[in-house]
Amino acid sequence: MKILFFGTASISRIYLDHLYKSGYEIFVITGTDKRAARGQRLVIPEVKVYCQEKNISYIQSESFSPEVVAIIRNLNADIGVVVSYGKLLSEEVFTATKSKVFNIHFSLLPKYRGASPVQYSLINNDKETGVTSFFVEKKLDCGDIIAQEKIAISKDENAKTLFDKLIPLGVSVMDKAIALLQTNGFKAKPQIGEATFAPTIGKKMGLVNWKKSAKEIYNLFKGLYLWPGLYSVFSTGLLSGKRIKFSNIEIADDISKNLNFGQICSFEKNKGFTVTCFCGKILVLEVQPENKRTMSAWDFLQGGNVAIGDKFTTTVF
Repeated sequence: MKILFFGTASISRIYLDHLYKSGYEIFVITGTDKRAARGQRLVIPEVKVYCQEKNISYIQSESFSPEVVAIIRNLNADIGVVVSYGKLLSEEVFTATKSKVFNIHFSLLPKYRGASPVQYSLINNDKETGVTSFFVEKKLDCGDIIAQEKIAISKDENAKTLFDKLIPLGVSVMDKAIALLQTNGFKAKPQIGEATFAPTIGKKMGLVNWKKSAKEIYNLFKGLYLWPGLYSVFSTGLLSGKRIKFSNIEIADDISKNLNFGQICSFEKNKGFTVTCFCGKILVLEVQPENKRTMSAWDFLQGGNVAIGDKFTTTVF
């Protein structure tokens, strides 16, 4: 079987590796090399690196020009698979295989269409999520479902641990979809239910709004664990104007009502410090001060630059 594979991110490489080891004939479409924001270092897609290692045929393209479309159509591939490619496919591309191209998406569609389904499932404190394989269509993540699998989200799951569970589940769903597409008479099912969306995560989302509850802030921490992380800026005290990232937090209290939210209210020996939220308090266990390494919050306090009563900004830009 000949498979046309679209992928760019590191996650894509895992799926490509599985297809390669399964013995399929593969042709890959991946993103172009790019300059990193800092230092202008050339970043090469991991999928491209893998293709070079395994001698898999590939092309890199920023757009689907007539020349690229012609290459894709001339391949006469049986199935197309998309995993973290990073671009929308044009109709002339997603209809270029014998069986239409399908995508692997880390949510239970139609819930969380868009770029960041894993993060939003945690931010919204969902109890379950999963992986969906579906046919690519013109509209974002709206095609008929081929296969779908669910998993539970544990209480203290974060984006890293949840991705670690969803990635292998997605490989299984991909295998199931490929098998189903070779079954005579198979018909995909339309998406049923209310569609919700998970847009691209921005860096500013990590700035804590202390007017929210401790539960909401903790859920945000879990969702943004990989990037950009949770952070705030001191508005009073010796570190006024300095930014600090919260690398690990817990809910210390989810009941109390606080008028002075965003204020350091206690030091917890050998643990860290608590900060008031509009409802409840969080316990900060690990931090990364501005321009410094990550350290335990208790070690951070030993520097003597923070006092009970110091406040963080409550402004969210």
